[in-house]
This record gives sequence, structure tokens and C-alpha cells, in this order.
Amino acid sequence: MSLMHTGSPHTRAATSTGSVMAWVLLATLPGIATLTWFFGWGVLINVLFAAGLGIGLEALILRLRARPLVVTLQDNSALVSGVLLGASLPPFAPWWLILVGMVAAIVVAKQLFGGLGQNPFNPAMVGYALLLISFPVEMTQWAAPQGLFGANAIGPGAALGHFLGIVEPTDAMTGATPLDAFKHKGETVLASEFWATHPLPPGTLDAWHAVALAWLAGGALLLFKRIISWHIPVSLLGALLVLATLMYASDPSHHGTPLFHLLGGAAIFGAFFIATDPVSAATSRKGKLYYGAAIGVLIMLIRTWGATRMRWPSPCY
Repeated sequence: MSLMHTGSPHTRAATSTGSVMAWVLLATLPGIATLTWFFGWGVLINVLFAAGLGIGLEALILRLRARPLVVTLQDNSALVSGVLLGASLPPFAPWWLILVGMVAAIVVAKQLFGGLGQNPFNPAMVGYALLLISFPVEMTQWAAPQGLFGANAIGPGAALGHFLGIVEPTDAMTGATPLDAFKHKGETVLASEFWATHPLPPGTLDAWHAVALAWLAGGALLLFKRIISWHIPVSLLGALLVLATLMYASDPSHHGTPLFHLLGGAAIFGAFFIATDPVSAATSRKGKLYYGAAIGVLIMLIRTWGATRMRWPSPCY
């Protein structure tokens, strides 16, 4: 199957799915590299393991369905699903958590619906949603930004130990995301009081800001290559910023700033890499604008009043 994308109002080009997905994979590299730099080797382990599972599970189901392996695997869609889910998970995620998420993504959300082009939902986010609901403790143990090197960094051996379940992460190694921490500060605590207590590990906000900008760089590449159009990302982030601005203007003592909501979580990642899924997203230009705006509004509603901790779409996720 080929994915069609429009380069301008007057031209239409057919690009092979494998080529499109290859560009998506390339665009994820700045975000993955920045996540790894700040949050350690666990990010890279998650991504590589999830990507391998994506290919392996896809091959297994294709074999069971007596479908051609090579042609289908060359579309890189299973690889992209694995990379996106792996990048979404906390760096101390155990192997079995990633396995459950990838089974939900590839076997259930994709192949049981007939394969690429037939799935009604983004496979990676189906897996993420299942994990968030089923294993909230494991999904909220996000790493503190201790980096790749230095006295406090978690080395690759220790990261592998956490991945295999041999070593449990300590409280000193984990911390809430900025959005999680702010959301659960308590109704009686003012925003100024919350930030005055330095509630996050040192460098956490800077790390999340850098990651968000790295995802923006990857999204800009997708726009430049016309793999995606601007409609969904701009409408999603625009709606998020408008609603965040209104909330902050109405009560700055209890709501985060618009910039905090834009860069404090995974909203940019979701806008460029999740909401623009060519199979499950809206296709018309007007539809994309409505679709993106609706997601942006939902993100803010969930972040503000949702009962469950999230990174995306509650930070964003």
C-alpha cells in the first residue's frame, strides 16, 4: 500500500509507505537522542526493544495469516509503532511492560483489524493507553534527569538491570513529570508557593523543554519533506495555547502558564508524531483543523480535570 500526501493544492505525489515511514523514523532521532541525553540509557533500551518487538510480532502474525513477510515488513510501519511507543515509556520500564504494550499495538490494534490502512486507531497509542490504565505505577515512574554520564548517571549495565527487573529503581532515581507534579500540588497550594518549594529534581524543567524543542525539530523536518501538513499540529497546539492562556488569565494562582503546557510535557511530540498518523487521522484540510483543535482542547481538559496521571495527552501525554 502507498500513502498519498499532498505537496501543494495543485500537485499530488504517491510516496511508498516505506519511504514515508523512514522519514518519520529519521525525524524521531532528535527527540530520542535528547531524551536519552537527559534521562539515561533506559530510553534507548526501551526504543530498541520495542522496535524489535514490533518487527517480530508483525512477522509472527503475518506468518499466521499466511501473508507475505518481506513486502509488508518493508513498509516500516511496525518499526515506527515500536519507536513511538518506546519513546513514550518511562526509562525504567521493565521488559514485560513493553511486551504487553507492543502486543496491544501490533497484534490487537493493527493486525486484528486487517493490517496497515485498516486500523481505526494509532497502534502505538492503543498500547500506551492500555499500559497507562493497567499499570499506572510502572507508567508514572519517570526518571529524574541524571543524564548519560557523571556521578549520578545510571550506567548502561544498571539500566539493563532495571529493564530485566533485576534491580528496582529507587526514589532518588525517579520523579514526577512537571505536569504531574503541578497537577497534584493540591487545591490549597498556590502556583507561586508550589514552585518556591523546588518540587522537581534539579534540571527537570530544562530537560523537558529541551526534549520538546527536539521533537519540534523533528516535526519541522516532516513538514519540510511534506510527509505531514501543518493543519493538525498547528490547530492542536494553537487550541492548547488558547485554552491554556484563558485558564491562566482567569486564575494564574492555580493554572500553569501557556509556555509550561507547551514545553512541559509531550504535547509537541503528540502534535507532530501521533495526531498526524496517516491512517487514523482526519484527511480533509478542514477536517484536520477541527481534529487537531479537538485534541488540543481534550489535552487541556484532561490535564486540568482528569483523574489519572498522564504524559500524553496529559502532558502530555
